[in-house]
Order: sequence, then structure tokens, then C-alpha cells
Amino acid sequence: MTVSNAEPASPSVGSGRALTAGIVCYLIWGIVPLVFQAMGRLGISSWEILANRTVWAVPMALGFVVWARQGAEVRTAFRHPRNLAWLAISALLIAGNWSIYIWAVNSGRVLETALGYYINPLIGMAAGALIFRERIDRLGYLAIALAAGGVIVQAVAIGGLPIVSLALALSFGAYGIVRKRVAVPAQAGLLVECLLLAGFGLAYVAWLQAKGAGHLGASWPATLWLLSCGPFTAVPLVLFAWAVRRIPLSSLGFLQFLGPTTGFIVGVAEGEQLSPLRALSFVFIWGGAVVFAYAAWKRSRPALKATALKATALAKPAE
Repeated sequence: MTVSNAEPASPSVGSGRALTAGIVCYLIWGIVPLVFQAMGRLGISSWEILANRTVWAVPMALGFVVWARQGAEVRTAFRHPRNLAWLAISALLIAGNWSIYIWAVNSGRVLETALGYYINPLIGMAAGALIFRERIDRLGYLAIALAAGGVIVQAVAIGGLPIVSLALALSFGAYGIVRKRVAVPAQAGLLVECLLLAGFGLAYVAWLQAKGAGHLGASWPATLWLLSCGPFTAVPLVLFAWAVRRIPLSSLGFLQFLGPTTGFIVGVAEGEQLSPLRALSFVFIWGGAVVFAYAAWKRSRPALKATALKATALAKPAE
């Protein structure tokens, strides 16, 4: 996710609110399986949920663009074919990620989605080294090795590769790589992506409604749940974009594991099978997550120290 360039990062200003925003963002992502499952119990298919998600995210994304005053950035994105092409690719990737995720949580595979989002940051680290030539230290290699060990153990536990987990991690990782290459602020980029997807989503929703198979207006619960797809899509993405510029990397390193941890709890609470071998795979993944977060904290210490020294110097009265 690319964050807005409209305002400079300022870890010392509003860090408490930024931390709260980050926690809320990842907790929303963690409870989203319950939202999609509630829709599934009403007979709403994964494709209908996805289509409504693309449609109702547009008003929310538009509101955030107006709030951030990024209308000019949206117009600029549409005027530059290269940026628009990259955003079209990122839109397809995020739509693919959403479709896999919605299908998985409504098919009793919440634990597999949790595994995917646990390994996603570690895949991002590996991709950063391969594509952007970012340096990986020994702790980084250890984190990646532990994650790889977790995937191998999970494969043995379920009798094959965890396809759903890998598909979620790779699609979201690829989305992050593409968005990193596009010089478009977060809110503006999200709106462009939603607009590119909304035409297909609207056509599918209209087709379902025309043949009497759609759930919009069928009942108050179904209608409200479908309309909630907008805020459940746009709000956490914007909270993330706002928080990531104001809290240290070390804090973000820990926060990004809140979502899959919440998903893991949801999967276990719903009675998904967690054999000893499968539990061991999560132990490997958690080990990689701890090492990843510790490495992020260690890398951020010099910047945090410099910020603290600068704040102390500014607070001293002039002599």
C-alpha cells in the first residue's frame, strides 16, 4: 500500500492516535471473516459479495479523496496511461485477493487465510531484496527460513501445498509491489482502483437483480450487510495509510500481525481442524513473525533516537 505524499511523516505528533488507528485497522481486517460469513449464511455468494464490495467501496473512497483534497491526483492518474495501466494491474491483483479471501472464509478455511497473511510480510521482504535490491540481514533470512519451514510443515499436515495461503500472500505481495511503483497517493490510488473495478461489479449486481437472484433489497439484513462492504473495504485501508506515516516501523511490524492473529482465533473458535502438526506450522510462522518484528524494531532504533534528540532540542528554552 502506497501512502500519501501530501503530508510529511511526523512520529512525534499524534503518535497515540496513530497507534490507535493502526490497531483499529488491523482488528477490522481480523474480524472481516465474520462479516463475509454472515453474508454467506444469508445465501449471498462469494461473487455477489465481491461485486458489491467493488461497487460500494467507491462512495467511501471518493469521500476520503475529497477529505484529503486529492482530486487533482485522481485526475492526474487518469491522464497518465502508464500510471493508469499500473493501477489497472493492481486493481486486478486486489480483486483476485479479495475473491480468494471471501471464498476461503465462507468455505471453512479461515486458518488458511491467517497463514497467508502471516507469511505475507516475509514474502514482501524477500520480494524487496529480489526486485528493489533491498538489503536483508541475518535476522531477515532467519525470519524467511522460519516462514518457509512453517509452510513446509503445513503442507505435510494437510497433505499438499497450502494453495489458499500462498495465493493470498503472493497476490497481496504482488499488489504491494505494483503500488510501490506507482507515484499516486494512497486515497487517490484506492479510488482509481475502485472505479476500474466498479463497472464490472455494477454490471454483475445489475444482472443478478434483473433475474431476481440478487440480495440487494431482498431483506434488511442482506441489504445492510452488502452496503457495509464499502466501509469494511475503504476504512481500514485509509486508517493504515494515515497511521503508517506517524508511527515507528517497529510498531507497524508488530501491528501487521494483529489481523491474522484475530483471524486465527476466529478459525479456532469456529472449530476448524488444528492438528498438532498443523499447530506446529503456526509455531514456525509465529517465530518468523517475532523475528521479523524484532528486526524492524532494531532497524528503526537510530531513526527513533534521532527523532527523540530533535524533540528534546526543540523543547529546550533558548538561552
